[in-house]
Amino acid sequence: MRQTMPPMPQTPDAGPVSPARRRLLAALASVAVLPALLRTAPARAASLDDLRRSGAAGERYDGFAVARQPSAQTTVAQVNAERRRIYAERAKQQGVPAVQVGRVYARQIFANAPAGTYFLGEDGRWVRK
Repeated sequence: MRQTMPPMPQTPDAGPVSPARRRLLAALASVAVLPALLRTAPARAASLDDLRRSGAAGERYDGFAVARQPSAQTTVAQVNAERRRIYAERAKQQGVPAVQVGRVYARQIFANAPAGTYFLGEDGRWVRK
């Protein structure tokens, strides 16, 4: 027998969804392209994972990688150039700022990053996964 979910209750304070919120939700849905981003450059992704595991590279709250050691600078610059391109493309499609798209991707990057990856928060503190 097929079970269905009951309808969500309507609350009096649940008004219409604003255009900005709708765009943000669409941007969140577009995070599904992150795996495709990683498949486009498998050697770079593997190299970035190695750098993140070792602590030579980390991730930032805005969706960009950070070189924590000089040896990681070239790979991080290549990864960030690709991410910048993708964020700009998504931002244009969704009608939102690229910064907002980067922050959405940052959450997905955090979830998929290997153990040992350092993350730089907005407060300037590094946290290790």
